[in-house]
Amino acid sequence: MRQARSFRDLNGWVRFTDDRPPLVFSVFFWAAATIAATIYGFSFTSIERAELWSWPLFAVLFYAGAAALLPAAVLWRVLPWQPGASPGRKAVTVAFLALTLPLMLSGGVAGLLIVGLAVSNALLVLGLRGALAYTGIAGLLGFVIGALNPVQTLFEAAMNGLIMIFLCLVLLLGAVAMFDSSRRAEETRRLLADLEQAHAELAGYAARSRELAIAEERARIARDMHDSVGHYLTVINVGLQNAQRYRTARPEAAWDEVRQAQALTLEALNDTRRWVRALKPLRMDGRTGPDALRALAESFGSAETGVAFTVTGTWPDVDEGRELVCYRVVQEGLTNAVRHSGARHVEVALDCTAERVEVTVSDDGTGAAPGTTANGFGLRGLRDRLRGVGGELDVIDGAGQGFTLRATVPVLGRAG
Repeated sequence: MRQARSFRDLNGWVRFTDDRPPLVFSVFFWAAATIAATIYGFSFTSIERAELWSWPLFAVLFYAGAAALLPAAVLWRVLPWQPGASPGRKAVTVAFLALTLPLMLSGGVAGLLIVGLAVSNALLVLGLRGALAYTGIAGLLGFVIGALNPVQTLFEAAMNGLIMIFLCLVLLLGAVAMFDSSRRAEETRRLLADLEQAHAELAGYAARSRELAIAEERARIARDMHDSVGHYLTVINVGLQNAQRYRTARPEAAWDEVRQAQALTLEALNDTRRWVRALKPLRMDGRTGPDALRALAESFGSAETGVAFTVTGTWPDVDEGRELVCYRVVQEGLTNAVRHSGARHVEVALDCTAERVEVTVSDDGTGAAPGTTANGFGLRGLRDRLRGVGGELDVIDGAGQGFTLRATVPVLGRAG
């Protein structure tokens, strides 16, 4: 986080924003202008003592540089810093370039720094051709000034011009690197903003998907509870109505109906308790993985039906969504075995590897009725869950010799 903050702070120094130069450019310009003004102010007396005024062109360049410093500072405030500027604003850039030429010839290192900033502005506003044209003019001017100097030869004047061109090209390369860095920083900032927006959208999609899954699960459980408890209540109601009719003419038959209704009431109560236990969340009492599945399996055990739980291998690093799928497989298998198969023994087995978890729920009951394994027992919804995490579901019907539910859940995979 600290590195990311430092990176953003650095971008603020080199980024072009709102037609203004980077902060580092402004700092360099005003520092160079201050140094150049100091040089011009303290150089008058020393130049006079050195008796360099004997060459009039030097005096002209010196005064021209000193006179150009203030207008250059004024134009710096209104320079355009965006491609495609209007002709009027491009004229401001041209005027600024003209003012920097005498600064380059008489302003020393500070003048060269201002020239570098001028080249950067020319590159951005006038394009590469404009910057190269300014470089050529600076080199030609350096050659002409050297040729007019009586103490320099033409070779030395040519070297002066080449040095001017070389310096301008170096500054131009620096400006290109600065622009490329600013462009990349802007692209990075935009990509980070897009990534944050996409992350927020994905979080919203995940929340809606979770709400939809919860709604579907509630609807399925409500439907199954209605079929189970509603059936018991209907039969109990019919039995009590029969008992009311038989209470005078056939008292024994009436008592049989009452005893049957009582037995059905206990069955309905046990079934309701199983549903309540099955509705416990995956992370029951802080337990996850095999501990949570073991607790779920033990909650279905009773005097009539024994439930065994075994684990082979080491539980891998499974995300919460896939862990929930494993939980639902065990829940569905146990619910069907206890409610429909009449099994005396149910076995829940986990076979774990680093790549997948295989969940098997098998019983010794009567198996499934013909034609029900494809659509019944909630298997269609279970297949949808497994398909969503790239898993598979196998159903083995023993045709009166038990029923086996086997689900393979990959640790990692592409969701369907």
